[in-house]
Amino acid sequence: MTELVLLGIAQDGGRPQAGCSKSCCIGLSPSEHSYPTSLGIISDNNLHIIDVTRHLANQLQYLDNRVPTEVWLTHAHFGHVDGLGLFGRETMNVRGVKLHVSKSMAELIHQTPNWNLMIEQGVFVIQEMTDRQIEQQPGFSITPLLVPHRGELSDTHAFIIRGENKSLLYLPDHDSWDETLALYKMNTIREWLTSLNVDIALIDGTFWSSDELSSRNQASVPHPPIKQTIEMLGYKQHGDPDIIFFHLNHTNPVYDEWSEEYTQVVEMGWSIAKQGMRFTI
Repeated sequence: MTELVLLGIAQDGGRPQAGCSKSCCIGLSPSEHSYPTSLGIISDNNLHIIDVTRHLANQLQYLDNRVPTEVWLTHAHFGHVDGLGLFGRETMNVRGVKLHVSKSMAELIHQTPNWNLMIEQGVFVIQEMTDRQIEQQPGFSITPLLVPHRGELSDTHAFIIRGENKSLLYLPDHDSWDETLALYKMNTIREWLTSLNVDIALIDGTFWSSDELSSRNQASVPHPPIKQTIEMLGYKQHGDPDIIFFHLNHTNPVYDEWSEEYTQVVEMGWSIAKQGMRFTI
């Protein structure tokens, strides 16, 4: 049996976000804090983790504080990789953790002095992954899927995790549905998800709408808004996977379960992620 644990639901900056003095971040109780997105995979006494954040110490509490044996990275943006240093001698001081990354991410690691030193010290052992190549693990398989996303540092991959009974898509970041669907030669979100044959889809829900970031041009941080996604999907239909929105920016109104936006998502048959959610696959 393989169990997946959602270790964070926020966009890279977390919630509250540094420097934010708006009501979305001020006065939050500890139970309202959200860590950046990360997923734990527990199978056959092994612990895999997708994306490692600076909040790793808190997130590992959801996993009985076990140390991951294998790490998978979606891409190089800071909220997905800034916990790598915690594996080194200053903190956990572990050795031989398998680090599954794409070719471009591996090149970046070797070019970054702090990360390359950890390779030389044996903290991580790089396992280069290939797009759409199924990686078989005890109790589950994991398949990286290339998706279009800002590529200043590396390419970006989503992951499909398949267990004995169910499968889950982990897609925290991509730029737009037009680009992602075009890459896979699909016309609709539903058609693409059907082709992936997944039961659960954790989908990029960074923003509610395209006008959410009033302080800067949202084109500089492209993500398909939840509002657009649910308009493209319509109401949930028989045979659809359970779509759960995560990677939520601190400004996103769906954090509030009493908001009109949250209610609209739920009434259409979709869901908003909760930190600590567990899935048995």
